[in-house]
Parts: sequence; structure tokens; C-alpha cells
Amino acid sequence: MTASADHLKAMLNAHAAGDDDRFYSIALQVAAKSARQGHTRLAGELREVIEASRAEKIGRQSTPTPVVQPRGELASLLTADYPATQLTDMTLAESTQTALEKVLHEQRQRGRLERFGFVPVHRLLLSGPPGTGKSMTAAALARELGLPLFTIRLDGLISRFMGETAAKLRLVFDAAAQTRAVYLFDEFDALGADRASSNDVGEARRILNSFLLFLDQAPAESLVVAATNHRRLLDTALFRRFDLAIVYDQPSTSQAIEILRRRLAAMDTSEVKWADLSALTEQLSHAELVKAAEAAAKRAILGGSDAIDADHLRDALNERHLLRHA
Repeated sequence: MTASADHLKAMLNAHAAGDDDRFYSIALQVAAKSARQGHTRLAGELREVIEASRAEKIGRQSTPTPVVQPRGELASLLTADYPATQLTDMTLAESTQTALEKVLHEQRQRGRLERFGFVPVHRLLLSGPPGTGKSMTAAALARELGLPLFTIRLDGLISRFMGETAAKLRLVFDAAAQTRAVYLFDEFDALGADRASSNDVGEARRILNSFLLFLDQAPAESLVVAATNHRRLLDTALFRRFDLAIVYDQPSTSQAIEILRRRLAAMDTSEVKWADLSALTEQLSHAELVKAAEAAAKRAILGGSDAIDADHLRDALNERHLLRHA
């Protein structure tokens, strides 16, 4: 018999618990055992059935199935969300788009990679100025993979009492091992700052060493995403621990216009001469451009029109520049 009694029991338990990932993982173990026993044809057929079943499940999965909100101490460390943002909703540099599509492709083909002893990209470091789309990227990855987004609350994680932060970090990474999701450490420099620059070097080193250890052991089923506005503040030991580091920049002129057009897609923009606004978009972040577009749209709507007045949009962009220098 190809499948051992332990394999069969484990598969039944996984099926009863609705844990598809574990079910498929055990099924692949059975296929591997068949191959070792010389049943190569059966092993190949099993793998084909597993991959076809996984692909069909992904095709049927239009929205993620809700999970229970974090409870107990985890409730003070994580906030759970099911984002609606898709990767196609974002205006990104071509290199960034390509990198994120690679992450999604490897995650979707996780089973195939694991058959050959490899794991998909699952530890990401995102850096760049505020408002350039780092947190939105984590949301888009969660949406594309049909996973919840768990954002780590640094105010609950970082404690002034020695040893508590490391213990709370363990809780977060234990959750990542038990519940497949995207885990976002936003404003990551508060946790991963250069140990030599801290006033409490000993404690900072211990916290960072704990994080590095847990990150090394992070399961490939979950994505761990760290986002920072201050890449230069991070400890150098961090960079080699992440599978992929993506740097975000302010949008180019063409990207800025595309961001405005996308946000105003529901409005009549036929009278807007986009080229005339190019200079006003310089140095504005993705978030600032969105806010300018929304301000112009609300002014039009409250004035009883669905048409964007170019002057109103120009005023809104100028206002964002004034706020930057306030």
C-alpha cells in the first residue's frame, strides 16, 4: 500500500479541519513515497491530480473565506483585514510590477517548488518615501492570493519591559506558522533600526536578533512584509534575511497623471488638459495625488456637477504642495 496509515489519518484530519494546504502537502508526500518505491507512473498521476485540483480551487476562489479575528494577547498585536485592492489598481514602476508578479507566481506555484525542495519568495522588504504604495502593496498581495492581511501593531508589540517584545514577536511568528496570511510590519524601522544607533544597545540587539531568528524560520505559506520610510536606518544584518527588497520612488510624471486619471475614472474629465498639470505633480506621492484628485472630485460633486474643472484640480494639487512645506 502506497499511503501509510499515518498519511491517511493525517489527510482525513486535514480534510475535516478544512486545511487544504496541509491536505495537499500530505498528498504530495504520498506521491513522493510512491516514486521512491518505484511506482513512478502512480506518483506522476497523483501529482497531476493534486495540481489540477489546486488550480481549480484557485479559479473558483473569488473572495477569501473569513477567519476568526485574533484573540487573546494576539488581539493587541494584530489587526485583521480583507483588502479589496488589486495589483491592477496600483500604478507602479515596471520593475516593481515585475517583482510583485514574481512573488504572486511563486506563491501560487508553491506546491510545485516544494516538490523539488525549494520555497517561494515569502519575506519582502519594501522601502521608500511615505505614501508611495508600500502598505497598499501588502494589501494587494493579500487580495490577489485570497489571504487575510494581518498588520502588526508596533505600539502593542514594542514594550519598555526587557524580554517582553521578543516574547510578543514569537506569538506573531507562531501565528504566521498556524494561519496562512500576509503579515505586515509597517514602520519597520522602529523595530529593525541599526543596533549601534540605539540608546539601549543591549536590548535593541536582543530584539533584533530575535526578529532575525524568527524571520529565518518563517514558514513559506505566509508572507512576511516589512515596510519602512527610512531604509538607511535599518541594521545591515536585515537585508540578507529578506528574499526580496523593493525600493519605491515618487511617481514619474506619466505615472502621476495615470494615478489622477484612475481616481477620477467615475468623473467627466474631458475638459482636463493633463499635460498642463505635469509640473504640478512633481514630488507628490501616490497618496498625495489621490487626495488631490478626491478634493477636486468632491468640489465638483458638491457643486452639482460630475465634470472635473481643471482649475479645481490645479488648486487641489497646489494645496498638496503647500501642505508639504507647511
